[in-house]
Amino acid sequence: MLNCWGALRTWQAFTVAHSLYSKRAYSYYGILESLSGMSVDVQFISFGDVLGRGIDPSIDVIINAGDARTAFSGGEIWKNARLIELLREWVYGGGGLIGVGEPSAVPHHGRFFQLADCFGVDKELGFSLSTDKYFSKLTEGHFITDGITEFNFGESMKNVYALHDQVSILEYSNDEIHLAANQAGEGRTVYIAGLPYTPQNSRLLMRSLYYAAGKEADLQKWYAENPACEVHAYPENGTYAIVNNSHEPQFTIVCDGEGNTSSVQLEAGGILWREIRQGGTFR
Repeated sequence: MLNCWGALRTWQAFTVAHSLYSKRAYSYYGILESLSGMSVDVQFISFGDVLGRGIDPSIDVIINAGDARTAFSGGEIWKNARLIELLREWVYGGGGLIGVGEPSAVPHHGRFFQLADCFGVDKELGFSLSTDKYFSKLTEGHFITDGITEFNFGESMKNVYALHDQVSILEYSNDEIHLAANQAGEGRTVYIAGLPYTPQNSRLLMRSLYYAAGKEADLQKWYAENPACEVHAYPENGTYAIVNNSHEPQFTIVCDGEGNTSSVQLEAGGILWREIRQGGTFR
């Protein structure tokens, strides 16, 4: 389990009418839906928290998601030089950052994504069309996309491009980037154009979180290889549950707390409870 995720956006904006479809917002609802089933601790922090107290050292990854000029992503707050300084220092010092949609976005100082140097990508607004910047070479065999068979970015984002050829481009179509990863100093970042909820997108976010945190090896603990399934471990009670989130029967390979594997067949919507042996192995 990772220690904590900080969701850097205003909580009130994300919860208003959350059960209703919204064309401008459904591409972000998948973040909370996916996190609710993951073995991660989620902490909601505001921009005021960061400016007032800094970033809690227990946080592994910060997520900033939403359209520009909305409370989702932050709007004009991204013109605050102190906020940018704190986050940039944190990322380059080893923190993980995930941006969905238009993260840190406001037109200012010649950039749209104010943390573009961290993400390794920015969005073209029409002011630098003559600049040769269209890097398009896909990175094969990346940890984030391993086992992901399809992408769904919802409403997505247009005209996002890489700043340099060291950016790992993980999905590129229509002459634009929809998924990318970048090394920023000692830290790692991931850019995703949109994340409506699907089992594949939930798996994509999970792998992005572990990659950004630099804890890829920890993913193979209490893990179901089939994206339609999840494993929920309760070590204090000595039990774990293997869950089929789909309406169809599913087969999956399950990894235990020590990385040992087991084959499981689940009925549609099924839950299989098992006990944990001493040391984390299956019984």
